[in-house]
Amino acid sequence: MKIIPLGETDSLLGHYLAQLRDKSVQKDSLRFRKNLERIGEIFAYEISKTLAYQEVEVETPLGIATSRVLAEEPVLATILRAGLPVHQGLLNCFDHAQNAFVAAYRKYGKGNECELLIEYQSCPPLEGKTLIISDAMIASGASMEMTYESLTSCGEPAHTHIVCPVASRDGVEYLSRQLPHKRVTFWVGAIDEELTNHSYIVPGLGDAGNLAFGEKD
Repeated sequence: MKIIPLGETDSLLGHYLAQLRDKSVQKDSLRFRKNLERIGEIFAYEISKTLAYQEVEVETPLGIATSRVLAEEPVLATILRAGLPVHQGLLNCFDHAQNAFVAAYRKYGKGNECELLIEYQSCPPLEGKTLIISDAMIASGASMEMTYESLTSCGEPAHTHIVCPVASRDGVEYLSRQLPHKRVTFWVGAIDEELTNHSYIVPGLGDAGNLAFGEKD
């Protein structure tokens, strides 16, 4: 798996990440969602440089212009619910893309044992397509691995891009071991070093789903 840590290069991405982390700015859920969306747009632009293009002729009011456009739109997928703002940023750029959604969650049992479950999936055919999977954060990496396996039951993508503003070092290393090396690229804003026993990233963001959409039961 190829890893591209965009946050290591100075850009507006770092500016938006700083606001996402700031607990005083986080009080504004609209700004929190908007910053995730902006980061999704930055990832979309960078990924667009790796895609295939074709030449077309476009008629203007004064003549014919030759332009290069996407040969095929990717399929955009996200994990509900925290991934939705990042997904929207990608969709703002790849505005004709087909979309996929996966509901994955942790179920805690006795002794605080945790089981990862997928409750719902909606996905178009993926065979030979470019797939972009987004989430707000990747902690252990297990839910992203499960999501990838679930989605690829709808066909084997030609290439998969994973997009995440913040990930833990453990999560990145786990996905590097579990996912196909040549057919997956991992785009990440920041890689944080600490992951707690309860799979919380430190310094991280906090609970991105709650910050974006409010607390849940």
